[in-house]
Amino acid sequence: MPVVNPLKIGNYRWRIVVLLFFATTINYIDRQVLGILAPQLQLEFGWSESDYGFIIMAFQAAYAIGLISMGTLLDKIGTRLGFIISIALWSLAGMAHAAARSVFSFSLARFALGIGESANFPAAVKTVAEWFPKKERALATGIFNSGTNFGAIITPLLIPLIALKWGWQSAFILTGALGFIWLLFWIPLYRKPESQKLLTETERNYILQDDREPETKKLPWKSIISYRQTWGICLARFLTDPIWWFFLYWLPKFLNTNYHINLINIGLPLIVIYVVSIGGSIFGGWLSSFLINRGKNPVAARKLTIFYMSLLVVPIFFASFTSSVWVAVALISLATFAHQGYAANIFTIVSDIYPKNAVGSVVGLSGFAGAIGGVLFSGAAGLILEFTGTYYVIFGIASVAYLLCWLSLHLLVDDHQKIQLH
Repeated sequence: MPVVNPLKIGNYRWRIVVLLFFATTINYIDRQVLGILAPQLQLEFGWSESDYGFIIMAFQAAYAIGLISMGTLLDKIGTRLGFIISIALWSLAGMAHAAARSVFSFSLARFALGIGESANFPAAVKTVAEWFPKKERALATGIFNSGTNFGAIITPLLIPLIALKWGWQSAFILTGALGFIWLLFWIPLYRKPESQKLLTETERNYILQDDREPETKKLPWKSIISYRQTWGICLARFLTDPIWWFFLYWLPKFLNTNYHINLINIGLPLIVIYVVSIGGSIFGGWLSSFLINRGKNPVAARKLTIFYMSLLVVPIFFASFTSSVWVAVALISLATFAHQGYAANIFTIVSDIYPKNAVGSVVGLSGFAGAIGGVLFSGAAGLILEFTGTYYVIFGIASVAYLLCWLSLHLLVDDHQKIQLH
């Protein structure tokens, strides 16, 4: 293929990444509102640690159910319609939290939210596979995945202000409405690159430069789970997703319990943590792309980057021992930086080794494994905290989870095998 000046290729594909970035941002705003308000709601409604763990488990169980079905559904109906349905559902579910008053009703609202939000990452990864050549996918994934951090930064800024001025119900209603605003941009702007009239032919050819893969009409689960690569990726997500869930839902409670950080002053520590995390998402995508451009095999580059990231998580073990809130914030920030660098690559490995019409299903299946791990870990965390009152055990598990994740990828995911499903 002839070399083309990057400045002459066009940039419409990056506009698609911007849409994915904001969808992911809204996704994380909606799911994090409960975590920010948890100390206040726990006092207002008298929740125990296990009650809160049960509410979190409801979301994660629904997320698991949604991922196991949404990936296959997205492969059938496409990302455009899939995003329209899912973001409308999760936005309505987010707003429904305002009417909840009991553990059961909060759990029901969380369950609906989990079903809707489960489509975001399979749809976003599938969109990147459709819109980017392989050499740009990790960077594009890192950019949209940094929306998780951007959402996590905005949430502690907005939610305390809204809740203190208009009440906690308004926080759920106003953030839930953001998804409908996003749809006003997605519906008119998104088409597949093959049929997008706003693309130049140069950019279209650049996007579609990799070998085209034959489409199969149906992908039975046995075709996907028969490969050890699928098991390796699923095990990696099972081990690490629960740690990110913990960061998202339990950090406000950890800061409140250990350092008496409340709704008024919780913003700055969380903002620092997630600002640092954004760097991890971009850096992780850039590092694997850099290694590929230096001649390294794409899958080997992703795995090496994940190994580096896993080493950065180990020091989080000491976060629960320090009496300084800012030492704890620094250790947690390092771990969230590493998680996002890892995430940019674990998602991209799927599009590296599976055909495009299987990407949504594999991401959904591995996300299901991660959500099941999250269900188990949330239940265990609630019980551990209720009986011990400390975070030592939880941070100890987090410190080794990513090394075990890398080991599963090292043993089960080959560097050079491209999977063909028939």
